[in-house]
Order: sequence, then C-alpha cells, then structure tokens
Amino acid sequence: MPLTDVLTPNAILPAMKAVSKKQLLQELSAFAAELSGLSERDVFDALLQRERLGSTGIGNGIAIPHGKLPKIGRLFGVFARLEKPVDFESLDGEPVDLVFLLLAPEGAGADHLKALSRIARALRDPAIVYKLRKSRDSSALYSLLTQEQTATAA
Repeated sequence: MPLTDVLTPNAILPAMKAVSKKQLLQELSAFAAELSGLSERDVFDALLQRERLGSTGIGNGIAIPHGKLPKIGRLFGVFARLEKPVDFESLDGEPVDLVFLLLAPEGAGADHLKALSRIARALRDPAIVYKLRKSRDSSALYSLLTQEQTATAA
C-alpha cells in the first residue's frame, strides 16, 4: 500500500505551530475534519482514546497518532512538520516535530496495520527524516513521503 493511497498533496502542514501535545492533536483533528468531512470532535476523541493506551510518539522526534472511526470510508492521513518540537511523551523522551496522523475505518484491520507499518518505515529512513525537517514546502514534503514508498516498493 503506497502512501499515495492514504495521503493527498493538500493534507500536508509544512509549518504547524503547537505548544503542547493536546493542542497539536486538536489542530490535527480540525485539519483532518476539514479535509475529510468528519466531525472534529470524533477525530480528536479517537486520537485521545488511542493515546491513553500509550504514546504514539515512536522516538527520534516522530509521532504517528492514529485512530479508528465508524464514519470514515477509507484510510486517511495528514502529515505535519512542526515549527518547534513539542513534548509528546515519546518512548525516548524526545520532543516531536514530525507527525503523521492516520485515520482508519473501524473495520480496516490489516490495512490499518499495513499503513502504519509503511508510515513507520518511511519515517525510519534518516535521509528522508533529515529532508523532511529541512523542507517548508508542502509539495516537497509530499514528494519526499510518497517517493520513498515507490523506492521501497520497487
């Protein structure tokens, strides 16, 4: 599953401002709701419910908050590059500045896990992460995220 199936060019926030994990999740929820037609509250609640199980901050300044919703028809992603890192209660204790939000239908099962795996793989590549941190251009960020997938799939 390439990231182009989950992420669209208009779902990139190249210079997001947030001062806390809660504000970050609220801003991402609002943006995702605007793009997807979902309820902002439903998105935020799904993300909070998942975070209560344990932080989705995976380390190295990266978080992959995710949740399942009954009213979403397909996997849906948003990528944000933060102006300043925020504490995300990550596994390594480092603040987060790269965030990939993933929303999935309640019955997504394996597709949800495959998408999470694909996102994690892309964000584990030090060269990609370095370039993501340096870029403030939406189309460049989108290209970096999606080009890695075609290189991996080949």
